[in-house]
Amino acid sequence: MSFWSRHLIFEKNSIVLVAGILVVIAIGGLVEITPLFYLKSTIEKVEGVRPYTPLELAGRNIYVREGCYNCHSQMIRALRDEVERYGHYSLAAESMYDRPFQWGSKRTGPDLARVGGKYSDDWHREHLNAPKSVVPATVMPAYPWLAKTELDFAHIDDDLRVQATLGVPYTAEMIANAQADVKTQGSADASDAVDLAKRYPKAQSRDFDGNPGRISEADALIAYLQVLGSLVDFKLYNDKANIR
Repeated sequence: MSFWSRHLIFEKNSIVLVAGILVVIAIGGLVEITPLFYLKSTIEKVEGVRPYTPLELAGRNIYVREGCYNCHSQMIRALRDEVERYGHYSLAAESMYDRPFQWGSKRTGPDLARVGGKYSDDWHREHLNAPKSVVPATVMPAYPWLAKTELDFAHIDDDLRVQATLGVPYTAEMIANAQADVKTQGSADASDAVDLAKRYPKAQSRDFDGNPGRISEADALIAYLQVLGSLVDFKLYNDKANIR
């Protein structure tokens, strides 16, 4: 049998053909994926990116629980129309501590990658309670129970510990102060806000939900939304520095 005739076994035997396809796909997949596990330069290091505070992390858990990612993506593509509407395109480093990431698969509502600081806490509170009161054309459902439900953060330190196991750089000090940091960030004029800011630069400490008497799920969710896209100073970011 000539060398060029040996491929007939793949043409005449579907099982062999399928096995050959799987082998080729496996080899290609390994070549593409394996380097990502040992190349330190896969994700560029960007100044300003930090782990979420305990309150922001609790808010992120609520965001995931309520399925917000089904309608809102958190990934601005490097396309002119997206950048002009939402802001600087998303960087991989901005999602490096997300487990899982919230890039999303579709947009029923706007992208939220740069929503931090775009609206006031009052706007977010009204938007969650009655979306049509601030955006009449929206199809977003209301979430009035968030402001009425007290945040359960009794095990937030365990949450940080799990995140640390997954690779998020939470220190022993951060884990030990997790519950106290929730109270600090969710309160106005807290005495230990300076210590919180040392652990988490640019952490915003205030009463987010308008009810200083307690820390609600709305406090946590709004704190999370207000930090999205606010950590990187794009006036100082050099988008040419990491081109390889």
